Amino acid sequence: PVGIQIFGGDEEAMAMSAKIVEAVNPDLIDINFGCPVKKVVCKGAGAAVLKDVDLMVRLTKAVIRSTNLPVTVKTRVGWDDNSINIDEVAERLQDIGVQALSIHGRTRAQLYKGEADWSHIARVKNNPRITMPIFGNGDVDSPEKALEYKNRYGIDGIMIGRAAIGYPWIFNEIKHYFKTGEHLPPPTMLDRIEAAQNHLNWAMEWKGEWTGIVETRRHYTNYFKGIHNFKEYRQKLVTLDTAEELFRAFDEIREAFGDYQFV
Repeated sequence: PVGIQIFGGDEEAMAMSAKIVEAVNPDLIDINFGCPVKKVVCKGAGAAVLKDVDLMVRLTKAVIRSTNLPVTVKTRVGWDDNSINIDEVAERLQDIGVQALSIHGRTRAQLYKGEADWSHIARVKNNPRITMPIFGNGDVDSPEKALEYKNRYGIDGIMIGRAAIGYPWIFNEIKHYFKTGEHLPPPTMLDRIEAAQNHLNWAMEWKGEWTGIVETRRHYTNYFKGIHNFKEYRQKLVTLDTAEELFRAFDEIREAFGDYQFV
C-alpha cells in the first residue's frame, strides 16, 4: 500500500489537502501529529496539536469527511512528560473513524533524545477499547530489534523512520528476518551506488537539478557508511554542484570500490 502523509493546524486547509491527495489515488491518507521540528510546531502543526486534543479531533474529522480513503494518524505519546495523553488521543481518534494509529514512543520535548518508551505504546495496544491496529515507532534499527519489540509489546506493526534514511534495504531485511529468522546479505557497493544515483535522479526530476542535488547530499553518508578510505569521495558527493560532475563521481566510486566487501 502507498500512503501520503499530510500535516497542518487548520481544518479547512487539511480538508483541502485531503482532496488534493485523493486525486492521485493513494491507498490511504496519514495525518502527521508527531513531527517535532520547530518550523512545523511553530505553525501549530505536527506535534503541537498534542497540546489540544479537541483541535486534533476536529482536524482529523475534517480530513475524514473530505475523503473516501482510509485515514490513519502518526503521533507521539504527548507534548512532554507532564502531559502524556496518548491514551485519550487513541480512544478519541478511533471513535471518529481513524483506521490505524502509529505512535512514536517519545514526547515532543524529547525530540529524538533519550530512548523511546514503548510501554506507552503497549498500554494503548492492550486497552480493551482499542480495536484499530497500533504501530510502534522509535529506535528500531535492526531486524532483531524489530522482532523483539513486536513480540515484547504486542503491537500490530512497526514504523521505521531514521533507520531507513540512506538505507532503504532495512524493510526487506526485517521482513525476511520475520519469515526465516535469517539475515539477508548486506547490499553490495553496486547496490548502494545504484540507489544513491536513483535517489539523486528522482530528486532532480521532482525539484529541479540544483534543489535535488542539495537535498540529496545529507543521504550520502548513510548510503556509504562504514567504507574504508571513502572520505575523498564523500567530500566530492557533498560539494559537487552539477549532475554531470556527480555522475562522474559515481563512476569513479564504481571503479574504485565496485568489489568492496561488506562484513
